[in-house]
Amino acid sequence: MSTERITDDLDRLLALLPAEVQVALQTESSREQLLEVVLDLGRVPEARYPGRSLPLGERCLLRDDLQATVERLGRFGADNRAGIERTLHRISAIRNRRGDVVGLTCRVGRAVFGTVAMVRDLLDSGQSLLLMGRPGVGKTTALREIARVLADELEKRVVVIDTSNEIAGDGDIPHPAIGRARRMQVARPELQHQVMIEAVENHMPEVIVIDEIGTELEAQAARTIAERGVMLVATAHGNALANLIKNPTLCDLVGGIESVTLGDEEARRRRSQKTVLERAAEPTFPLAVEMHSRHRWAVHADVGRTVDLLLRGQTPRPEERELSSDGSVRRCDPLPDKGTGLAVRLRPPRDLREPPRLAMVPTPDPSHVSDQRQPELVSEPASDAAREAAHKAASTPDVLQVICCGLTPRLVEEASRRHRWPVQLVDDLSAADVVLSVRQGLGRQPDLRRQAREARVPILVIKADTLPQVERALERLLSRRLAPEAPALPDDQADAFAALEECRLAVEQVVVPQGRPVELLPRNEEVRRMQADLIARYRLRSDVFGQADQQRLRVFPP
Repeated sequence: MSTERITDDLDRLLALLPAEVQVALQTESSREQLLEVVLDLGRVPEARYPGRSLPLGERCLLRDDLQATVERLGRFGADNRAGIERTLHRISAIRNRRGDVVGLTCRVGRAVFGTVAMVRDLLDSGQSLLLMGRPGVGKTTALREIARVLADELEKRVVVIDTSNEIAGDGDIPHPAIGRARRMQVARPELQHQVMIEAVENHMPEVIVIDEIGTELEAQAARTIAERGVMLVATAHGNALANLIKNPTLCDLVGGIESVTLGDEEARRRRSQKTVLERAAEPTFPLAVEMHSRHRWAVHADVGRTVDLLLRGQTPRPEERELSSDGSVRRCDPLPDKGTGLAVRLRPPRDLREPPRLAMVPTPDPSHVSDQRQPELVSEPASDAAREAAHKAASTPDVLQVICCGLTPRLVEEASRRHRWPVQLVDDLSAADVVLSVRQGLGRQPDLRRQAREARVPILVIKADTLPQVERALERLLSRRLAPEAPALPDDQADAFAALEECRLAVEQVVVPQGRPVELLPRNEEVRRMQADLIARYRLRSDVFGQADQQRLRVFPP
């Protein structure tokens, strides 16, 4: 098992710097962790290390010193970058308004061998791999060694698309760190997507390696390449998959996101809103790695499933891998915290990341709505006696089965972990001990409310979808486990309230502000009459559609 080995050719970079800077960097201790040297006109040169910066000498940099360094470097490219042939060092220029160089950032490039052990098994699969992480975490370094292993050990035809010469160094001859892989340089960064396609069409690669996919054209080119059966290994802007989902430019790398309108039956089956976000296609990269540090990575072995979980508001559980000092890889699958009694069974799909479908607007005061509200078990601050009873109940082996309505399941998980409460989230009403809901959740899911009433499952309504409210509600529920079961909600008032709440939300948040008609859920004649009366108070028109027990109101805009 190989241990990590580092080569940096640092002497060739230091030879280009002013004499005083070279003297200040002579000690071995000052060179091992060196990240970059900054030379700015009229300022003291500076050496940057992880988490700190140190001045190099006491004399400010003169124009002659800076110009001499630039002349030793040679030409800068269109991206204001230069390099040293057959090394991985990168020198970037800062120019004034006339185009003269007034600053240099000399970044140390190191070839690190041994980190590929973290993903060696993924390379054997032949599936495309995406690396993500913050700047400086080692994405390009890992990409370089992956290219070498694919070309030398797995004997693949590998082409490296080297936009800024960061992967294979400067000059016409690539750095030995990429092994037998071939390198295609890119004249200007905006042409990277064209060179990607050219590599496939002209050079018959089995693997293409790309550093920093950052534009929509590059994301489209990556999908085109993947659909031709070529393996891709790339890095992308973003710390995690959740960042790519929110990035409209790069979300196609993980399958793309689209808004889907569900039918009434499907929405009721899922117990979700009618408009949800779903993955549009298969991911370009079936495998993904989140690089938390140089020696700790999180591996997503099924990117499609991870994206689906994120869109449903659930937390994916990637495999955590850690590289030890002897070169071995320790794998640790994240599991629920022991002792919490919390199982990872979440609710049916629900788009918790989508902003509310309807936005609240000022409303008239239809006074009769309040007359139809039924008594609810609204959560209030728990007393000391309730807390004591909750802790006593928590010591019993029974687990409280909770189904959420309009709540973020993560809050229930967090409250359970924090207090070590035996609480389990379930998706089947028949297995639930209680329905935990916010007021708006009941109005949007009338079927769940009706089913809970029929199954005599109590509903606890809290005022807001916040952690303190959830904690107080769970305290009350756990304390009631030692008491007789809570009463069910009144039948007629429950139906009336749900119907009127649905009608109010439709009028205030779709019909009036958006000018679109809305069809309400099927109701009986008495409830439809109450809904029509409420609609009339908004000075709107409604009509009845459907037959038999499917009759429902349609509300028309003004």
